[in-house]
Amino acid sequence: MKFLLLSYTPADAWDAETADTPSQEALDAFAAYQRFEESLRASGEFVLSEGLGHPAVTTTVRPTGSGAVATDGPFAELKEVLASFAVIECTGIERAREIVAEMVSVLGEPMEIRPIMGDDFA
Repeated sequence: MKFLLLSYTPADAWDAETADTPSQEALDAFAAYQRFEESLRASGEFVLSEGLGHPAVTTTVRPTGSGAVATDGPFAELKEVLASFAVIECTGIERAREIVAEMVSVLGEPMEIRPIMGDDFA
């Protein structure tokens, strides 16, 4: 079963002007995460992961009566913003929770687990 893992970071800690120059703390956490990711690759449970751009470069597209309209920025002000995502494939939710618990201990930020419905959606 595949799971989408969503990683959040405090919005006020992510400065748009310095988003392209990570702190040493962020680089250290990313290096630790990469080592953990290698263990998931070795077990065959890793599918993909990516960091996301700063919310300031986000575009939201909404339906309107005259068609879709694109606007700059996220659609809501949040205390936490989506910072990255990963997809894993493992035996079930219990294993996904184990994997995410280790990711959270490495990254120090909250994560959300969403089952990817795939063929199970029908």
